Amino acid sequence: MIKKNLKVISWNINSIRIRLEQLKKIVEELDPDIICLQETKCENDKFPLASVQDLGYKYVVHRGQASYNGVAIISRIKFINLIEKNFCDKNDCRYIGAEFSLGVKNKSLKLHNFYVPAGGDEPDTNINPKFKHKLDFLDEMQVYLKDQVADNQYHVMVGDMNIAPHENDVWSDKQLRNVVSHTDIERSKILEIISTQNFCDVLRHFADEDEKVYSWWSYRNRDWKKSNRGRRLDHIWVTDNLLKFYMEHHIFQIARDFERPSDHVPISIDLLIKDIS
Repeated sequence: MIKKNLKVISWNINSIRIRLEQLKKIVEELDPDIICLQETKCENDKFPLASVQDLGYKYVVHRGQASYNGVAIISRIKFINLIEKNFCDKNDCRYIGAEFSLGVKNKSLKLHNFYVPAGGDEPDTNINPKFKHKLDFLDEMQVYLKDQVADNQYHVMVGDMNIAPHENDVWSDKQLRNVVSHTDIERSKILEIISTQNFCDVLRHFADEDEKVYSWWSYRNRDWKKSNRGRRLDHIWVTDNLLKFYMEHHIFQIARDFERPSDHVPISIDLLIKDIS
């Protein structure tokens, strides 16, 4: 049961076995209650469960496959229910969810952790099946979330959505408009999911309209700070009934300077859960 302020982190870790030390640093610096990971890149029987639990996270659920994809939720708070679903008839480990008790009758918080397909290089469904898969995934995601939030509980959606929907979620809207992750069709689909379900896209909602907001910097940039050619691919959304409990959020950019860093950095949200009644 959640009894206090709640800090949730989302991070595309880009291989949990390679970056256990980086995960340890994140725990030491940010002291989160729950961490949602994407791109864990290991099969379930090779997940470093003991090492994760040694960081203080007793409750762990993960779905993984060799070398690709994979999602996990690691928590200090006990789950009351776990949610698994495959999208697009593929068992490719891109979603996992968990439900937590709020200690209030008939009230719970549901946490959804997504790793949306990247979509390949060409934004053309006729020649690029990966891009078609991404668009199909988004369509199915919209239907699924509509069904989920119909219960009027509290919902938090996090993950690597692989889409930068706002013009200031990329370093150059003009140059990237026809590049996968920022094309019109991807942006329209994810913005429709957000708007039709009345989600608050936290990182953009609390930013100025003309403020650049990034969570990912390519490995191709030798000096990521100097070039600062980033994109906001990582998201935190909350249902509108949670917005009044918002305290703060952060983008932990210093993680991009870790030794052997992920190209994504952790993002977090703090909620004043103890005030929910």
